[in-house]
Amino acid sequence: MSDPVGRDMSTITLFPNTLPNNDFLWWRDGVIYQIYPRSFADSNGDGVGDLPGILAHLDYLNDGTPNSLGVDAIWLSPVYPSPMHDFGYDVSNYHDIDPVFGTLDDFDRLLAEAHRRGIRVIMDWVMNHTSYQHPWFLESRSSRDNPKRDWYIWRDGRGPGKPPNNWQSVFGGPAWTWDETTGQYYLHLFLPEQPDLNWRNPEVRQALFDEARFWLDRGVDGFRLDVADGYYKDAQLRDNPFRLGLRAYDRQRHIHDRNQPETHEALKEFRKLLDRYPERMAVGEVSPEGAASFYGNGTDELHLAFNFAFLRCPWDARAFHRAIEAWERALPPGAWPCYVLSNHDVTRHYSRYAAGRWSDARAKVAAALLLTLRGTPFLYYGEEIGMRQGRIPRAEILDPPGKRYWPFYRGRDGCRTPMQWNDGPNAGFTTGRPWLRVNPDYRQVNVTAQSQDPDSVLNFYRRLIWLRKATPALRRGSYRALIERPVGQLAYLRETEDQAVLVCLNFFSRPATVELDPSRLPATRWRVLLSSVSGEEVVHGPRVELAPYEACVLESVSS
Repeated sequence: MSDPVGRDMSTITLFPNTLPNNDFLWWRDGVIYQIYPRSFADSNGDGVGDLPGILAHLDYLNDGTPNSLGVDAIWLSPVYPSPMHDFGYDVSNYHDIDPVFGTLDDFDRLLAEAHRRGIRVIMDWVMNHTSYQHPWFLESRSSRDNPKRDWYIWRDGRGPGKPPNNWQSVFGGPAWTWDETTGQYYLHLFLPEQPDLNWRNPEVRQALFDEARFWLDRGVDGFRLDVADGYYKDAQLRDNPFRLGLRAYDRQRHIHDRNQPETHEALKEFRKLLDRYPERMAVGEVSPEGAASFYGNGTDELHLAFNFAFLRCPWDARAFHRAIEAWERALPPGAWPCYVLSNHDVTRHYSRYAAGRWSDARAKVAAALLLTLRGTPFLYYGEEIGMRQGRIPRAEILDPPGKRYWPFYRGRDGCRTPMQWNDGPNAGFTTGRPWLRVNPDYRQVNVTAQSQDPDSVLNFYRRLIWLRKATPALRRGSYRALIERPVGQLAYLRETEDQAVLVCLNFFSRPATVELDPSRLPATRWRVLLSSVSGEEVVHGPRVELAPYEACVLESVSS
């Protein structure tokens, strides 16, 4: 059967849930909100966001009422002591808090107050590398016979001035740096200030797991594992083969410096550690190729692996449909999907999908997609108010790859600008000089203004999240696409035994009619639960009329 727009609807794939209801924990049911602590809220006027600043805004995130955003967990980007060459992803002490963010007591208060509100806390956990100022590396580089020498990856060069192999750093240049002290090269997949740990040394694994226990014992609910596919490197350190690409890093197939088989065994060990604590989880940052493999058999490796497909999707219903179907098909039985539209490394999706006067409408459609799919949605701070990508002048760029590659690549500073709380000085983020300039649109785009506008992006996010909480089919139902070859609209079912929810999304700037085959629907009458353009609870049949860029969520109604 084809609909009036010519879309083939003959093939429908059901992606069921294979888990009993009592296995749905907070990280399956919930909405997780990423906070970049430097940019969220500054409590002491030094221009850098901190833990007390986050604490002061917990009620905004979830106060137990629909007046709040309603998130179930927060993921904190790194807050450990660090020289900040990569803004915290270069850790010099795994069991403390950097003074710029506060103290361990501040962290304990934040954790306790978050838990009191039903908000779980996930910490960023960087185990691929440390800072070059970490005591482990200082010992390792002190001499070739130091007991910690083998905690990092040291090698002789191929000749004078020639690194051990052709590997490239993600941030530019060779992945090897010559160390004058001991006359060898050390490996760093990122900055020279971020030397890679040697996971083939069991002492390293044990030390990292012991550091994780420090936070688990403190009550942390989980970890986001940075570069989770990079722990192990090829034992022979073979050259990566060539491929076409713009940057030197992109001109290699990363088959020897990432995604080694031993990584899966290490993640299984880490999963066993987490399983000793009730209701803990790990979500991994892994490359899109083979991401589903990091679930293991579905229950023995990562609880969640980031699916970054949406970060590359154009504004096109077909592209999103293909990404969803490919991810669902790739997952092993028992694995639970997750989706994300923005994070601290990519251009904010509001700007990626901007369309002039339709930009807010598109943002609402994107939010509806993210929050109604089968899986765990991750939000990035500020997306709920439609924060745009900031434009940082070259002289103010702080991000290392931005400095190196400008103007071809402006770095990640633009997606890390301060949270826009109100229209006061510095958007209410700080009373001092912010570490990054505030986006100049903050007088119009801020939490206070949008809270007062019932049709704002923020209030749509709130309604969506609270609807999701109240709707079992959206939290844990199966997923079934109803348009197999979409052109401008997506339609899909989320179903449990007791409830059916229909989601219809219009990606076009013109009205559209979604014609659905009644024989493939569990009901003939549908009631609107939420629309991005109308508050009416209209009962629809198998034909759903959509306004331009409308997102519509409907529930089946008994005849």
